[in-house]
Amino acid sequence: MKIPSFYFGIGKKPVEKGTIHKEKEEFKDAHWVLKHAHSGKFYEFTLEMVDFPNINIKNIGNLEETGLTFENNRISGIPTAHNMYHLDIEFFHTEDKENTDVKRVQLLVNIDPKDLWKNIPSDKDADFYKEDEVSFQGEFSDKKMVVASKRGRSHAHEGKFREDDFAINKLPLDWNIISISDGAGSAVMAREGSRLATVSVNHFFSSAEVVSEIENNVNIIYTSEDVKKEQEAKENVIRLLYEGVLYVHHTLEKSASENKFSTNDLHATLVFSLVKKFNFGYVILSFGVGDCPINLINTDFSEVKLLNIMDVGEFSGGTRFITMKEIFNDHIVSRFGITCVKDFSYLVLMTDGIYDPKFLTENKLEDTGSWKTFFKDLNGDNDDLAKVDFINDTEIAQQLLHWTDFWSRGNHDDRTLAIIY
Repeated sequence: MKIPSFYFGIGKKPVEKGTIHKEKEEFKDAHWVLKHAHSGKFYEFTLEMVDFPNINIKNIGNLEETGLTFENNRISGIPTAHNMYHLDIEFFHTEDKENTDVKRVQLLVNIDPKDLWKNIPSDKDADFYKEDEVSFQGEFSDKKMVVASKRGRSHAHEGKFREDDFAINKLPLDWNIISISDGAGSAVMAREGSRLATVSVNHFFSSAEVVSEIENNVNIIYTSEDVKKEQEAKENVIRLLYEGVLYVHHTLEKSASENKFSTNDLHATLVFSLVKKFNFGYVILSFGVGDCPINLINTDFSEVKLLNIMDVGEFSGGTRFITMKEIFNDHIVSRFGITCVKDFSYLVLMTDGIYDPKFLTENKLEDTGSWKTFFKDLNGDNDDLAKVDFINDTEIAQQLLHWTDFWSRGNHDDRTLAIIY
């Protein structure tokens, strides 16, 4: 006679049908609330089965319409649309694999706040038409550069134009220039004001004569041992930068007159940096009017410098614009910067559409912790999992443009960000 294996304790005693039914019913009756999802944002939720060791989930019905997938008791993915979805959890008992049962649960996918905003194209037939978004990637001195400029949701919702702008040029003698401008929301032709501001300042410094004079004086500043000559050279560089800024102002005044605008209709901020690598280091000449920062981050991320004054704090009366005559007073000298460093990891320029939601206050612009958080965000540590890859950077311009579409409640202004790396 063959002795059953369970007699020796090495077999498993069959589970009674009543027990199987009871455990399946307990699983069906358990109250499960799935974490709410948001359309367009990554979602994951693990179905904990600790209390139901003999229940296996085979599949989840109706899940495909959500855009999510199921694997290893984990629901994940990016929901495609907001809705209340009724999901059928198909399961079986480990001792009764042939008989599948269903447990119904609900998954609420909330609407993405972005979906509440319209994206109406701007009028291509309007005067001074400007693209709603643009990006650039290329060389800048012996480093690389990426720039993205995107129309804000407030403008897109009403079919208005992007009022930010930027311009990049290679200059004589291996100098480079990047300029960024933010047109004032109250100015009816702000889009043209910002374009003219960036284009005209870059044009001024495209002169071989101007750049040669800047270069000669920069060499004196950093190689001369004569303190008086060094001071004179600094004054000469600032004078040339001043002439460039004045040229922009006159260009805007002229355009306003020719088009029968008020100069105020072209109100725009302006920041720019001229950069060249010398044998003694990188020289960065800078200027700023308005609330757009220029930041220099050193090689080991231990120090961040703000290279321009921001029109906040002592300038609490409101943002200044390159169109305003009052900026050309005795204090304008403080708006210019001459910086020399052996090397740097990033040189960053941005408009307030980036600065306001990501840094909040001016004092965080020189806080290394805030900048580390900012670059973690750029590296994909954000709700959209949008990553800007500075290493494998073949598609970095499109990545940065996608990143600038981040959601920040109450911050829907145009966004422009330039990074030299």
